[in-house]
Amino acid sequence: MTSSDAPVKGFQLKDISPRAWQHPADRAATAALASVPYLDKVVRTLIELGYERALRQVSLGASVRLGEQQLPEVWSDHVFAYSTLDIAEVPPLYVTQYPQPNAFAIGAKRPIVVVQSELLQLLDASQRRAVFAHEAAHILADHQLYRTALLILLQLSNAAVPLPLRPVRVALLEWYRATELSCDRAAALVTRDPLAVCRTMLSMAAGTMVEQLDLDAFLTQSMEYAETGNGLERLTRLMLDLNQTHPLPVRRTRELMTWVRSGEFDRIVGGEYVRREEPVSPRAEAGDAVSFYSDRFRDAFKDAGETLGQGGQRIADWLRKAREDIGGAGGSEEE
Repeated sequence: MTSSDAPVKGFQLKDISPRAWQHPADRAATAALASVPYLDKVVRTLIELGYERALRQVSLGASVRLGEQQLPEVWSDHVFAYSTLDIAEVPPLYVTQYPQPNAFAIGAKRPIVVVQSELLQLLDASQRRAVFAHEAAHILADHQLYRTALLILLQLSNAAVPLPLRPVRVALLEWYRATELSCDRAAALVTRDPLAVCRTMLSMAAGTMVEQLDLDAFLTQSMEYAETGNGLERLTRLMLDLNQTHPLPVRRTRELMTWVRSGEFDRIVGGEYVRREEPVSPRAEAGDAVSFYSDRFRDAFKDAGETLGQGGQRIADWLRKAREDIGGAGGSEEE
């Protein structure tokens, strides 16, 4: 890392813990996920079978690795996120041609970050920093094991996934969406500009003519958005969410700005935040918001737990067959 890549003095969030910015939905969903029997074993087996290696090689085979010689300004924005969050190791960054603006990190043990070309076309430098900070927050929060497993399950067709694993995919999607709300907060902290994160949501939601869009109008729209409503409205939102990896952009904007207005953003920027080695306080981890989300996620993940328990033999057979099918495919990973 060069000196120009490092954050300015006083900007680094030294030794910050992901718990400092964790959204109550994320906290509740993570706890619910941890309670699903056999889930960790199934997820780790999916990784061990070589699906992660295949996913990584597909990403790398159609991508360009960035650095000091390849799009150095973009690389510098990427490095800045890890410097600011006090993460020692900066993962490799790749860009791939794809007509949808997105970025993601893959790899349970050695993550890489892949940014799609349309995102670089769409966003300015401050917005890019927000996106890279978002991905860095996922890595610091150790989301990568479950995120990579979910990407594997999303790559497999319904026909290739045994029935007991389908509720697992639904549960992981619920959890994934909750973690997005936490990492939006981290992006605001890294950029020191919550409005840059909101502009990113606006740009990605619209996808075109972003320089002509009005952020204030979008913020007003976000505050008018609510998850309450009649039965049909709630069902419509549920159907929209079912196969989405990210919450709706308007909801993400509202959740972020509600958090900023609560004073938490300013408190953390001022240096008052949870450090990584500090013990977890059960009282601090609890609260009405967490209880609210806990009820929702407990019900959402109930099916995953029941089907994993009842379908254990079928899953074991499927994993055994998958291991035999993949067993002959060797080769080392490339980066």
